[in-house]
Amino acid sequence: MVFVWFLLAAALTVYTALKLSVYADVISEKTAMGGMIVGTILLAGATSLPEVTTSFSAVIIDNIDIAVGNMLGSNLFNVFILAAFDLYYRRHRLFHLASSNHKYTALLGLLLMILVSAALIAGIDFTIFGIGADALVIMLVYIAGMAVISKMPSPEVTEQEAKAVTDGPAEKQDISIKHAVIGFIIAAIFILGAGTLLSITGDKIAVVTGMGSSFVGSFLIAATTSLPEGVSVFSALRLKNVNLAIGAILGSNMLNMFILAASDVVYQKGSIFTDGSGSHLLTAIGGSLLVAVIIWAFMRRRSPSLWSYSIPSIITVIGYFIVQYLIFHS
Repeated sequence: MVFVWFLLAAALTVYTALKLSVYADVISEKTAMGGMIVGTILLAGATSLPEVTTSFSAVIIDNIDIAVGNMLGSNLFNVFILAAFDLYYRRHRLFHLASSNHKYTALLGLLLMILVSAALIAGIDFTIFGIGADALVIMLVYIAGMAVISKMPSPEVTEQEAKAVTDGPAEKQDISIKHAVIGFIIAAIFILGAGTLLSITGDKIAVVTGMGSSFVGSFLIAATTSLPEGVSVFSALRLKNVNLAIGAILGSNMLNMFILAASDVVYQKGSIFTDGSGSHLLTAIGGSLLVAVIIWAFMRRRSPSLWSYSIPSIITVIGYFIVQYLIFHS
């Protein structure tokens, strides 16, 4: 029965994520924010809600490995999603088509993952008012980084240029901005509830299968709670909004590291980075390396051939499965 509830929660997550992308696309078109900002902040925040409830609920039920593994595994799965869609749409060269400003959000996400890796390696159980000092540093870096990114000039790539993923006109509904905002909020609330159910059933699956909380958190639950990002990217690309799609993934990666650090506020038994399994370091380092590959894809010159263009995404996809294999056998 636990698997049935898990699948139902996953199905609800996928459906609401589709709605979120449609509403986010309307907001990006009918306001001055644009696809990159809406994707990085609004859509990324909404699609990260399952990670919030999953990690916080896991901490409350005293399963630290589910909480840490979920956040790190979600980042790992997110870059896999981005690389997989880039390979599917390789003829359109998504990394060249999107705004170059995305490299700054990717760099901030990489910095946050490096800080998490350093916290896992150092294992310093020093707290301030029950909150780990390392968690406080991560949260402050995220806030400062987002403040800097929000003040950057508008992307040099126009929304019209970034909406050329597929041939032919995009199939869009005529939705008012008021309808889009209200629908976005309602869909976000449904995703919030689905995330709580995922964490509870995932914890039971870890016990039933004997696979262990670290692997279940970094693979099964992480992949499921990242379904909103995957579905949102697919939907945004069908709507020909590349900046919205990429912004959702990179924004979610940054926010995930903030959520992981914020989970330490709920934990209150020491530092969440010292009480989890050592296998999480594999996920953190592996995720950092794959994000670095994605940054390379953004910053390199335009490739003359599809093969050379696809190299970063191929490396990312293969690297994802290598990391998961190492986690499972650790």
